[in-house]
Amino acid sequence: MSTGKRAAAAVSTGRARPKEPLPGTPKDFDEYLSRLPADARATLEAMRKTIRSVVPEATEVISYQLPTFRYEGLLVAIGARPNHCALYVLNPSVMDGFDKELEGYDTSKGTIRFPIGKPLPAALLKKLVKARLAQNLEKSAGGGK
Repeated sequence: MSTGKRAAAAVSTGRARPKEPLPGTPKDFDEYLSRLPADARATLEAMRKTIRSVVPEATEVISYQLPTFRYEGLLVAIGARPNHCALYVLNPSVMDGFDKELEGYDTSKGTIRFPIGKPLPAALLKKLVKARLAQNLEKSAGGGK
């Protein structure tokens, strides 16, 4: 059966397709980091440490092939590409009010990109994570959508 027919069969029968990692998808944070060049790995490890200092009880998962922190839902993700590293705030409204502090960074909807080897300043990263955490806590308390 072709992949398309298998997917259609799963939908038509109501059975969920098994969740299998895509080929090459890292199984955890450490495997993701181990695949990076040293400078990108050091940048993301510094960010990981800063994020964990704000939300030590967060769990680390791979979501959308990126190292992601979960606490009361998806919190933030980090990642590296050949020419930059990035923080994914997973809700663009988190960046509201940070225009001045994000000036000079390459940003798009929910993403902040910066040069490898030059992570976001720890103080800014902490503020962004706290803002995202507040959204998750509000949502889990019934105040969000």
